[in-house]
Formats: sequence, C-alpha cells, structure tokens
Amino acid sequence: MQANDESNASSRIRAEQVPLVDKTSKKDAVVQYKREKHQLEDLKQEMETDMHQIPINELYSRLETNPNTGLSSEEAKRRLVRDGPNALSPPPQTPEWIKFAKNLFGGFAILLWIGALLCFLAYGVDYAMSENAIKDNVTSNCLRRKMKNRSANYYLLGLENSFHRLKKEWRLFIAAWNLGIDDSAQWITVAQLSFIIVEELYLGVVLAAVVIITGCFQYYQEAKSEKIMESFKHMVPSLHNTVLYWSMYVIVVHMLHSLWNNFAKVWRDGKLHEVPTEEIVVGDIVEVKGGDRIPADIRLIVSHGLKVDNSSLTGESDPQSRVAECTNKNPLETANIAFFSTNAMEGTGKGVVIYTGDKTVMGRIAHLASGLESGETPIAKELAHFIHLITGVAVFLGISFFIISLAMGYHWLDACVFLIGIIVANVPEGLLATVTVCLTLTAKRMARKNCLVKHLEAVETLGSTSTICSDKTGTLTQNRMTVSHAWFDLNTMLADTSEHQTQAKYDLSQPTFRALLRVAGICNRAEFKANQDLVPVLKRECTGDASDIALMKFVELAEGDVSELRDRNRKICEIPFNSTNKFAVRPTLVSIHESDTPDDRSYKLAMKGAPERIIDRCTTIMINGKEQPLTRDHREAFDRAYLELGCLGERVLGFCDYTLPLEKYPPGFAFDTTEVNFPLSGLRFLGLMSMIDPPRAAVPDAVAKCRSAGIKVIMVTGDHPITAKAVAKSVGIISPENETPEDVAMRLNIPVEEVDGTQCKACVVHGSQLREMTKNELDFIVGHYKEIVFARTSPQQKLLIVESCQRNGAIVAVTGDGVNDSPALKQADIGIAMGIAGSDVSKQAADMILLDDNFASIVTGVEEGRLIFDNLKKSIAYTLTSNIPEISPFLMFILLNIPLPLGTVTILCIDLGTDLWPAISLAYEESEGDIMKRPPRNPQKDKLVNERLISFSYGMIGMMQASAGFFTYFVIMGDNGFLPLRLFGLRDQWDSRAVNDLEDSYGQQWVSNRKVLEYTCHTAFFVSIVVVQWADLIISKTRRNSLIQQGMNNWTLNFGILFETVLAAFLAYCPGLDKGLRMYSLKLWWWFPALPFSVLIFIFDESRRAILRRSKRGSFVERETYY
Repeated sequence: MQANDESNASSRIRAEQVPLVDKTSKKDAVVQYKREKHQLEDLKQEMETDMHQIPINELYSRLETNPNTGLSSEEAKRRLVRDGPNALSPPPQTPEWIKFAKNLFGGFAILLWIGALLCFLAYGVDYAMSENAIKDNVTSNCLRRKMKNRSANYYLLGLENSFHRLKKEWRLFIAAWNLGIDDSAQWITVAQLSFIIVEELYLGVVLAAVVIITGCFQYYQEAKSEKIMESFKHMVPSLHNTVLYWSMYVIVVHMLHSLWNNFAKVWRDGKLHEVPTEEIVVGDIVEVKGGDRIPADIRLIVSHGLKVDNSSLTGESDPQSRVAECTNKNPLETANIAFFSTNAMEGTGKGVVIYTGDKTVMGRIAHLASGLESGETPIAKELAHFIHLITGVAVFLGISFFIISLAMGYHWLDACVFLIGIIVANVPEGLLATVTVCLTLTAKRMARKNCLVKHLEAVETLGSTSTICSDKTGTLTQNRMTVSHAWFDLNTMLADTSEHQTQAKYDLSQPTFRALLRVAGICNRAEFKANQDLVPVLKRECTGDASDIALMKFVELAEGDVSELRDRNRKICEIPFNSTNKFAVRPTLVSIHESDTPDDRSYKLAMKGAPERIIDRCTTIMINGKEQPLTRDHREAFDRAYLELGCLGERVLGFCDYTLPLEKYPPGFAFDTTEVNFPLSGLRFLGLMSMIDPPRAAVPDAVAKCRSAGIKVIMVTGDHPITAKAVAKSVGIISPENETPEDVAMRLNIPVEEVDGTQCKACVVHGSQLREMTKNELDFIVGHYKEIVFARTSPQQKLLIVESCQRNGAIVAVTGDGVNDSPALKQADIGIAMGIAGSDVSKQAADMILLDDNFASIVTGVEEGRLIFDNLKKSIAYTLTSNIPEISPFLMFILLNIPLPLGTVTILCIDLGTDLWPAISLAYEESEGDIMKRPPRNPQKDKLVNERLISFSYGMIGMMQASAGFFTYFVIMGDNGFLPLRLFGLRDQWDSRAVNDLEDSYGQQWVSNRKVLEYTCHTAFFVSIVVVQWADLIISKTRRNSLIQQGMNNWTLNFGILFETVLAAFLAYCPGLDKGLRMYSLKLWWWFPALPFSVLIFIFDESRRAILRRSKRGSFVERETYY
C-alpha cells in the first residue's frame, strides 16, 4: 500500500514537472485556446503543495533520491529528458513589423485610411469609365468630330492650351457620351466634376502621407523608449546590483545563461559535482552558500545561518533566514524552502530540488505575467468612440445629400462624388498628428518630472486613474531601515527619520545612551565600503544585514566614527545566529571585546537580539549611568515600551552588556563559541532600539492630493500587517479618524470576530484571509471600504486585487519593483515600475517608470494626465470647429447651385497648414484651477469627444465660422458684380465652357476671369476661416474659467496665432501658388469682413462661460454646452 502511494506520488511529481507550454497537437484551435485559458486561471491560484510539510524521509521516497549520494548520473539524464531543462520557456516576441503596423493602422489612423481609400475609389471609378469608353472605336470616331468643334473654345477661354490637357478632356468627353449626355453644357459640367475627382486623388495621397508620417513618428517614439529601457540598467544604479533579476521577455534566456556563472554544486553518484544549472533535475541534492544564486526551488535539509534575499519574490528587502524545519503551511511563507533565482546572502545550506524551470514559483509568475493580455488604454477607447461618432456624422451627412442629389435630378455618378466629398470633408486630417504630438510633448514633460513613459497612450491613462494599488517598500517608504526610537533610562527618545536627517543631534552626556550606542556599534557585522569618507553617511554603500546597517549609520551620526569605536573595542570572538545554537528563535548576536579604557584589561560581552530573549538573560539594568537590580517595575516599563514600539510596526531589538571578571577571564583567555565557556545570563540590560523603513517626506502630501482628486490609494505589500498598517497610517492611506475592525476590537476590548466590519471604513486584509475569499467577497471589500491595506500578499493575490478593482469599474494604476509585481503590472490599466530599485522584469511589464522611485511623482503624472485629457478636448474642439465652414460650401454648391465657395486643396491648407500649430499649442495650456480637486472622470460618461463637444463645435462656433466665410464670399462676389440672388442656380452656366457671355448683376459679360474670381473667393473663404479661428483658439484655452483668469501666458499658443496668420498671408500672396494651389491675391480690406464674426465668437463664448460659472452644477447651460 505504501509502495503504491509512493508510486502515485512519484507519478504526480512527474506530471507536475511537464512544461507549461502545451506541446500536443494544435489542430483544434478552440480546444487549445480553452486549455491555455484554463492554464492561465490555474496560474492565478495560490501554489498548492505539501513538499515543505511532509516528513523529510517521505520526501526522499517520493522524489526517489538519497540525501547522502544524490541521484545517479543515468537517473538525472532520464529526468532531464522527462522534465526538460531547468530554464524558463521564453514567451513569443512581438515582431517589429507588427509594432509598426499597429501604429500605422490603429486608432484614429483607420478613419484617415478610409478617407484616403474613398478618394482613390472616386478617381478609380472615373478613370475606369473613361478607359472603357475609349475602347469603343465607333464612339471614338463620332466624338473626334465633336472635339474639332469644341477645340476652339480652349483658346477662347485661355485655359486649356496643351496637348496633354486636350487628351484628358477628350477622355472626359467620351465618358460624358457614354453616360448619354449630349448637351454641351452638361458635358462641361461632368468635365469640371471629374476635375474635382482628380483633386480628390490628390487629397487621398495627402491623407495617406499624413497617416504614414504620423505612424512612423509614433513608432520612432516607442522605439526610442525601448532603447532607453535597454540602456536603463547602465543609466540608473540599481539597489540590487548583486541580484540580476531574470526577465519574462527576451532577457529571460540571456540572463539565465549568465546567471550564477551557469553552475551549481550538486551531489551525483555520491560525489559533489559542479553541474550546469540548466541540467539540474527534481531530486538533486544541492549545496549553496552566501553569494550563490538558488538554482531551483529546494527544500532545505541542513542550514547553517543561511539567509536569502527574497525581495524579487516578496518585494521586501530584508534577508530571510532559512531553516530545515517547516514554519508555515503556506509554501510561500515557510522558512524551509529556498526559491529559484533568489540570492543566498550569507551562511550555507543543503537541500533537495522539488521544482525546476517553469514549475518553480518564479516560473509560474513569469508565465502568468507573459500570459496576461493588455487591454485597450482609455485614450484608445476614447479615440475609437470619436471615430464612431465622427464617422456616424459623416456617413449621415453623406447619405442624406446623396439622396437629396438624386432627388434634385443629379446623375448617380455626380451624387456619388458628392457623397465621397462630404465624407472626406468631415475627416479632420490634422487631428492624428495633433494627438500624437500632444501626447509626445506631455511624455517629455513627464520625463523631466521623473516619469518615463514607454507608450504614448499611457500618458493619458494615468490621468484617468481612479485607484492606485501601491507597493510599500521603496515606493511609499525610503527603502532603508532607519533607527526611529531608542528606549533607555525608562524613557523613549525619538530619532530623526527624515530622508536627509539634517536635524540629527543627540545628547551624548547621558551615560546609558552612550553605552547603548557602544553595543549597537560593536555588536554589529555591518561595514561601510571603502573610499566613502566624503559621501554623506546616509548615502554610503554598506555590506551586512539591513538592521545592522541602520544601527551602524545611527551610531555614526550620533557619536562619530564607528570604525574608530571598533578599533578601541577590538572584537575577540562572536557567536553568530544559526539554526543549531540556542539563539535560533530570533537573530541574536553575542560578541566579546577588549575594553576601550586603557587601564581596564577586562573583556566586555555585548549582546543584541529579540527584546524578550535579551531581558530574560539580564538581572540588572542601567538607569542614568548606574547599574540597578532588574525589578518587576522595570520589567513592566519594558513591556509597555516594547508593546508601544511594536504597535507602531517597528522592528525592535534589545541590547545588553556584561564585564567579564578579570580573574576568571584574564588577557589571552581562549573563548570557545561552540561549547560556550563564558556567561550568557546575569547580564546588564541597557535598552531598546526600534527601526522602521520610514515614509518618504513627500508621500503624505501626495496621498492627500490623491484623496482630494477622488483617487483611492490601496497598499498592497508582502510585509507584516502591523508594519503595513503603521506605514499606512503615517502616510494617510488610513485616516486618523477611521478605524479598522482590529482598532474597534482593541478600543472595546472585545474579540475581533465580534466586530461588525461593515461598519468600518478602513480594513487590513491578511494574505491568508484573502486566500479563503471568493471573488464576490473580494469585490465587496474593494468596493465597500474606502481605505484598504493588503498585507502578506502573494503575486497571484496582487493580481486578483487588481482584477477586483477593475470589476468594480476602476481604472487601476499599479506600482511595483519586483518580479512578484509583474503580473499585476501587466494586468493594470497602467503599470508603474521603479527605476532605481525595480527589477528588469517589472520594467518590462510596466507602461511607465518612476526614475526616482517616489510615489509623489505618480501624483505629478496624474495631474499631467488629466491636463492632457483636458487639453486634447480643447484641441479637438478647436480642430472640429473648422469642419463646418469646410463642409458647408460643398452643401451649398449642391443645394443652392452656386459657384463653389471653397476648394478641396484649400481645405488641406487649413487642416494640415494653418490649424496644425495652433491645435498643438493647446497642449502647452496650463491647467484650470480645479484639475486636482475634481473626481476622476467616468469612462462611461466623460468622453474625450461627446455629443456636447460636437454640438458646441458644429452647431455653435462652427455655424458662426461658416457664416463668416459665406459673408466674405458674398462680399467679394458682390464687389465684382455678382449679387447674392444672382448666384443662386448659376453653377451650371458658371462651370460651362460653352457659355462665354455669362452676365453678372449689372449686365457685364464674364468669360475666363470668372474662374479667377472663383479661386479668389476660395482664398478669401480660407482667410476668413483663419480670422475666425483666432477667436476659436483663444476661447479654446479654457472650458470654464474666464480668459482673464486663464491669462495669455501660453506663448506657444500666442505664437500659433501669428503663425497661422503669416502662413495664410504667404499662401494668399506668394507668386506661383495661383497655379499650384489656386490661391489668388486678395485686396487688403477683404481680410476684414470676417472680423466681426471673430469678435462675436469671443463675446458669445465668454458670456457662455460666465453663465456656466454662475450656474449650479448640472444646470441647463452645463448640460448642453460644457464639453
């Protein structure tokens, strides 16, 4: 029976070792997709194993290994073939051409491509019809005779005098004949209309060029960010230079080949061998020592003071002691497992390999992170919504006027041309470039404020954030242990924990304090690295335990040179902490030193460690420099102080000393640290010192800003709940007025289970509690409590927390610096990695990197993100406004049958010329006063482009601009003899080459000059749009504030007004542009008819905003006009 159990267990282990990548047949894609989906869900669950709990002999049997001889070489080879190499399977990369294609065909670019394709389609239809007509020889012969009669008109008009133009007109004439048009006037109309289609071809080429250039620019910006990422580890010194983290992307394979020098010490065939790490298999017996990388997940058999750095797994930088005994049911919490890729800091150990490669804890995290799909960013969703909106408007107008054209008797080809023209005219050609440049400018501004954006769209995502899930260590805190309190003489002294400790001044006249400092300095294994005398104490690099480093720096700041202190008190011997000595419960250090008093030849014993262990070994206490018997009152004072400091979430150490009797321990005495031959009890208690990783100075203010901005800050940490809660309270994540269920239980002196947690506004959730929760229970906690701390969380739990926040409708930003954070960083709407302390994995998974590791920089990023969203709204409102004066001339051309007021090429001069700089300049606009005092935008309601913005741009300002354009058009036509009433219904005669005696309102006959007049009107209409856009640009500076409040400090925008004016003048008066762009010179006073409309726009919107400010929230004016 036992043999069967062992056989089944062994089979189960073999099954667990099968790589995660499914290598079965992939014929059925649906089955494969479901399998991968199920596998990803499995990875999200906590690791379940009993490898750390079962008796060690049972483990040997299950793994079929021997602790003394290890595996045989043949068995190791078989297992290597069965399980695969001890390496992570690299996920597929995204090819560069796909990245480029996404920039070229994603988002708003689709709309421009559709516009370009419609232009090409219009030209293709006309070209195909004319080519088919030419093939008809009979028709061609007939038409040649007609062409002879028409050719004289080319010279009379003075417009078509080249063979090329004649050939083209011949084709057009053939097309007209093919359509059954025999009347000469109608034939000329088709010819003119076809020339418009040639202009549409030109427009299509320009649209395609805009998309390609902008796509290349976006790709360049992202490639540039990736290059920065590649060189990041050379630019920023890592706090973990001794720990090169593996990566879930391309760097995974490279680093695993170079990690740990590629070899590990393994017992095979009864001998110790150095084996390549990739060849390690389950059941191998490995040995590790300080400085080694753990080559796989191993269960320890023997440990001699082994400590590992689990920061890449837990996010906490404190070295963790490893022992051979199981200390926790949770495999991630137990001390008898050392995890793959963590670093052995000190000591030695021996263990048996239980998992390799993809099945290790790190492998599961890597596959979980790489298997998650990044969703659309909020700005991408907004642009998609805008595309749907603008496409709907364009198609509605196009189809409406297509039907109207048919009803008015136009030929179907004419109506199709009108349809395409109106749809294309609705496309804001310059908007894609504007959005890209605005995001790029903001990304550069954020980089100057220590926020490196990897993807441009992430700029706005941060501004949309409604929940921030923040790591504690290194983000909210300084990531360095610092002495915060010292308890001696029955009193507590507060130490300076500020980032620079410039106010660190201590009273050394107190003998007990000096004795406490002496023990903290000499009973200490930390050391400063060489050649740092000129470096400030707090910035010096050190070797040793975090607590020892904190004590050493405190002594250096308080008393002076630690190295001199140690020289005066030369160390004779010490008993370090290990798993076999009697101090195994908590780290305790005992050392023997020479006396620093020249006349005193006795030895001094110094001890530090867990306070309760230290005071148990003491019989006296030093009070005000005098040794006194340790009484019950002293012990009660000690208990109160210890409890008080512990409740602050601080790490507390006790200190004591003892003067060894000279007669028993004369100079040269042989101290034995194995069979201890000196006293370890009856010592003199000196006091306590507590340490904490203090909050960054700017964090409390940053958290307060988040709260005023309606952003919920959740702490998610791997640290102890008490420490996490203390830090959360100190930075304001948990407000002083809000109690957790534990606080209520302590206040009422009742068990926590009797407290109704739903009545509290804050809570601290332990990872063990989280493990037992259902999705609904987690969703309730995330949705109900305003202030939340999650402590002792695993990487999978952090991912579940992010998903729960997203299910509650939040846009989530996640901060992290370790491998353990990578799944959550990938799942978040925006992942934020730490630039200094962050691992390569976290930087690869994140969308943004904090170059200074400071939480306060996130708040700056949120402000920048909100600002760019506001400014993009303003820029789009400004850009869309000119659509109405661009579309309406074509509509009037169809409906009123007037000469065309504005040409297609002229529209391009507006969208890609005069409007471009002003639209971009709005990205430099300063925020309106309420930007960080309003709640985060609701993605379902607060759209980038909504109906109110369309109504405001099209229905209000746009109509005023169109009126200005038509007024200018009628003024110039009237100046030249064509009064408004004469223009209605005049288009057929105006465009007909056969009509050489067209009369104006005063009886004058017009021949060729009427086309010059038409193109002059195009130029004037264009200039009138520029003039009214002056006012439109100024009113776009603010959506609510008065222009007086906002000011004119945006000099980029001020220059934009000058730029569009100068460019308009250049296009209007530059010689030669009458041939290329059909721009003709204007009389100076023709600039002024549009000016009153510009003033009207300014007055109208200033009045609207004044009413808006004076109205209540939700008023009619706000509902209808506040975009």
